[in-house]
Amino acid sequence: MVSARRKRCTRILIVSIAAIAGCADAQVVKEAFEPGTTPPAAPASLPKLSFEQRGDLYMARKMYREAIETYRDGAQNSAVLLDKIGIAYHQLGDLPSAKKSYERAIKLDKKYADAINNIGTVLYAQKKYRSAISRYNRALTFAPESASIWSNLGTAYYARGKFEEMTKAYAKALELDPNVFEAHGSVGTRMQDRGVADKARYHYEMARMYANAGKNELALQYLRKALEEGFKEREKLEQAKEFTALRETPEFKELMTLEPRVL
Repeated sequence: MVSARRKRCTRILIVSIAAIAGCADAQVVKEAFEPGTTPPAAPASLPKLSFEQRGDLYMARKMYREAIETYRDGAQNSAVLLDKIGIAYHQLGDLPSAKKSYERAIKLDKKYADAINNIGTVLYAQKKYRSAISRYNRALTFAPESASIWSNLGTAYYARGKFEEMTKAYAKALELDPNVFEAHGSVGTRMQDRGVADKARYHYEMARMYANAGKNELALQYLRKALEEGFKEREKLEQAKEFTALRETPEFKELMTLEPRVL
């Protein structure tokens, strides 16, 4: 009689072989171990990952120093890998090294919009908002359909108090990608600015934008966030033309009666 331990070990082996072989049905592998059958041959070899793929895995695991070393092994003539090295430095908070790597990427490809955008995010982090806006606009000449670059441009305008310009840039970003402001970051070649100083005003402006786009649920969410962050100018909620239709909804009326706890 086969022991329970041996059965358990066999099951583990079956699952392991199925995973390595990419087998969709472990039953196929199981049958190969039935009495009177011959075990399947081991796969010849697993696909070899490129430097970029290996670096991306490190990035996904937030192992940024390991990613830098891996990308560097294949980055001699690759603007993409130099750009990704910059992003890894950026994530480590080493902005000077990030900027140098982005600049090296642009030397290889002067029209590389992602690297130009990423220099903009360094300048934004350094509170050089005017220079950041210039870089974002330059990046958009090469990638006019990039929602994330339009988003970055809007955020930089917001930092300078240019709310109408922010709204226009954000509206364009939203038109290109309805999820651009809600999506989470992932391994890629383009950085996106998320941090802002006055969150209450920022959330109010986001609510205006979503209301103008007819996305009332998101507009209400951002209005609530604005109030929770301490937004005091409630008269703006009653006066802004973007909220005209929203003001007739029960949800808006209820929100106006609440005194949200300021975070």
